[in-house]
Amino acid sequence: MGEVAELNGPTLLCIVGPPAVGKMAVAYEIAQLTGMKVFHNHLAIEPVLRFFEFGSEPYVRLVGEFRRRVFEEVAASDLAGLIFTFVWAFDVPEAELERYAAPFRNREGRVFYLELSASQEVRLERNKGELRLAEKPSKRDLDWSRRNLLEMDAKYQLNSNGEFKDRADYLRLDNTELSAAAVAKLAIKHFGLR
Repeated sequence: MGEVAELNGPTLLCIVGPPAVGKMAVAYEIAQLTGMKVFHNHLAIEPVLRFFEFGSEPYVRLVGEFRRRVFEEVAASDLAGLIFTFVWAFDVPEAELERYAAPFRNREGRVFYLELSASQEVRLERNKGELRLAEKPSKRDLDWSRRNLLEMDAKYQLNSNGEFKDRADYLRLDNTELSAAAVAKLAIKHFGLR
């Protein structure tokens, strides 16, 4: 494990991984222990889906702009930090996370990445979880949500396969058999979150 830089600015923790891996559950556990705020990806997605189809041009513009503004405002605030959850397709060129991290970096903040992985079987079970369905209305159509998870698994590389293992700002954990609370404690210790 590398040395994590001590900076005095705001903290951003990006939790990445495939659908239903437990990103949001871990985010809420970390928030409870650190006072950081959770911005799970569907906080931007769900309101826009009421008006525009997933992936349409207006959808992409609105979701992106809402996220960007939240990141800018949190980075400029006195909040303890922000935890953002995101499905990152590692085989697709991805500049989005770096754009969201920029306001934190510009204020000499700390930016960390926690990658979660779990077996598809476990994720299919978590896909029906109470917290997930409560926070993400678009996932309540369980047949569609299951198909979407399987299609995304088949189409994209949703875990890094150790690509970033030597970076001090990156932690990859297999949480197939770990609770969200256990993962939160490991991440807090690794990144030195307060």
